[in-house]
Amino acid sequence: MNRRDLITLLGGSAAWPLAARAQQSGRMRLIGVLAQGAANDPETAAHLTAFVQGLQELGWGVGRNARIEYRWAGGDVTLIRQSAAELLALAPDVILAAGGFGMQPLLDLTSTVPIVFVALDPVAAGFVDSLARPGGNATGFSQFDLAMSGKWLELLKEVAPNVKRVAVLRDPTNIAGIGQFSSIQAVAPPLGVELFPVDVRNPAAIERGVGAFARAPNGGLIVTQTPSSDVHRALIITLATRHQLPAVYAYRYYVVVGGLISYGPDRLDSYRRAAGYVDRILKGEKPADLPVQAPTKYQLVINLKTAKALGLEVPPTLLARADEVIE
Repeated sequence: MNRRDLITLLGGSAAWPLAARAQQSGRMRLIGVLAQGAANDPETAAHLTAFVQGLQELGWGVGRNARIEYRWAGGDVTLIRQSAAELLALAPDVILAAGGFGMQPLLDLTSTVPIVFVALDPVAAGFVDSLARPGGNATGFSQFDLAMSGKWLELLKEVAPNVKRVAVLRDPTNIAGIGQFSSIQAVAPPLGVELFPVDVRNPAAIERGVGAFARAPNGGLIVTQTPSSDVHRALIITLATRHQLPAVYAYRYYVVVGGLISYGPDRLDSYRRAAGYVDRILKGEKPADLPVQAPTKYQLVINLKTAKALGLEVPPTLLARADEVIE
């Protein structure tokens, strides 16, 4: 799907005739969307579609009483700063930050435009003062209780008990990535596992790190959730397959395209709920008065085809707990 098709699918203003936009701009509310993913990323499209559908259910019709302007970053730091500035120059009524990658550029540029985010650890990142009292112009939906990151290592040992060495793919500059790694470290000793951090900030570092790690036996992977791991997920899954490494991921969409197992929040649900906060802000509420909300739905997803290719027999007790099994 190309950029124009995605905009059309989501009802973006770039697909409208300019004359029509001019005629209706006086009675429309402008919603900006800053996405850390790429315009041709199907998961980014799915998240934003869920957001737009949520708006529609609340009475906001694109082209009727709302206009949406989209900007995508594709994991590029320079581009996301430029995109944040472009959106703010349009004087939006509210901005959705689709992923935490765009939050700091937005906060650097405005302290008044309301922002609703879907991000990993907004308190540790400094986006809000606290979950209960955000205290500024931003609020939204956190994606993780960082303490649950240790669950990934427990799941990896459950599905692949022979694993003794685990490469943890993380961004060492990302606050949430650091917190996830610390939680995994806490459960490693009792499980008899040695951890090896691998930098996920660029493809060369990922390929070099995983390749070096895979030279020794009894290895597995944990892919922590950072913007970089999302951007480079196709490469990560390819490397796990190439080196026959069982791997645990944060989100379902890794497993759908060949990953072994995932455990994490339902991101589509978070984006639907984000529409509710945008609606409340457009109706006059302040971000500072809207507490940051935690995920309400978590998913355990297992790919049996991948397990078979790795020579693994998934325990029946684990299959029974799964929300989805891909065969």
